[in-house]
Amino acid sequence: MNHFTTQDLLELPSRYRANLINSCTGYKSSNLLATKDTEGNTNVAVFNSIVHIGSNPPMLGFILRPTTVSRGTYKNIKQTSFFTVNQVHKTIIADAHHTAAKYDENISEFDKTELQEEYRDDFYAPYVKQSPIQLGCTYVNEYLIKENDTILIIAAIEHVYIDNDFIHTDGWVQLDKAQTVSCIGLDGYALPTLLDRFEYAKPDEETRSIINKS
Repeated sequence: MNHFTTQDLLELPSRYRANLINSCTGYKSSNLLATKDTEGNTNVAVFNSIVHIGSNPPMLGFILRPTTVSRGTYKNIKQTSFFTVNQVHKTIIADAHHTAAKYDENISEFDKTELQEEYRDDFYAPYVKQSPIQLGCTYVNEYLIKENDTILIIAAIEHVYIDNDFIHTDGWVQLDKAQTVSCIGLDGYALPTLLDRFEYAKPDEETRSIINKS
């Protein structure tokens, strides 16, 4: 088994180190964040850092890299407070990945890919039409992570759009039915398969499957 110390990691070539650290922590979510500025220019970009913050009230968070260079998503969210989170379906992984390309602010990634804008219920920011699970969000707060100058954005979930076929009777969403992909590192995409689901864990009680009940 390979063993890397902190010093070993720091001495690795930067791209190798980025790939290693980004992928060794496990599968991550893959989402497209779509925004629109005050002049009506849209932006869509792939993110693998969306995290659950809480369900009461419904909130999520995501990490932004340092704003020492232009960040269209951040600028638009700060201008309008609105953005959407759209899970990446297996059929659009190439276009989703292409949104990471550094286009000028006045060029929309929607125009450079086959991704399509979709507007719902008068929400200001566009959704991605090909996404099977869509969230409409508004900016709440941000926190500077001083150790590397990244920013944690906290947002309220205002709207959720999910096909009824993906939701179980207890509200649990079966993502493999939606065929949304996960991300491995910076550039790998995988389609997970559900293995099992378990009852709420209690001390000194056997772990029981919900799906495979006998």
